[in-house]
Amino acid sequence: MTIKATDLKRGQALLWEGQLQVVLGTEFVKPGKGPAYVQAKMKNIETGTIKVNRLNSSDKVDDVTIDRRTMQYLYDSSGQGNGPFVFMDTESFDQFEIDGDVIPAEQTQWMKENVEVLIMMYGTKALGIELPTVVELEITETTPQPKGATATNQLKEATVETGARVRVPPFIEVGQGVRINPENGEYLGKA
Repeated sequence: MTIKATDLKRGQALLWEGQLQVVLGTEFVKPGKGPAYVQAKMKNIETGTIKVNRLNSSDKVDDVTIDRRTMQYLYDSSGQGNGPFVFMDTESFDQFEIDGDVIPAEQTQWMKENVEVLIMMYGTKALGIELPTVVELEITETTPQPKGATATNQLKEATVETGARVRVPPFIEVGQGVRINPENGEYLGKA
């Protein structure tokens, strides 16, 4: 199926220049002179290269149907955070391994055992994952709240159970659960 370049969205798969690509981001540009265009940041699935392509707003691209399966993250086979990562299909209970180069470190730092994610599949090949909009993690390391610190907009560094670094309010202590937006690493509240 063909779609207009202006309808491209993040996470969408398409055929571009004969190669399977996943759109990482788009920007609609309307310059003062000349026609409007779409700048699409795309990742080539075969080579792994990321490139920004300029498409005229009237261009059409071939959309590819991607199967999105809900799977549960089980563990990292390497034990070092670089994969392969093992997932279990929540319907068939089949286990499935995804190489570490498919999932960027920006996403793996928020993956906790037993969390459900959406795996984007093209045939039998995994293209990537979509994390939930909010992940709940436990604080494993942070500095104690200083006495008399009452400023409400102050944040301090903390480490969560997956090893990721986040900024949290001063009243958060070790062992407390926090809610984090995995898209930007922002603290959302206590769990």
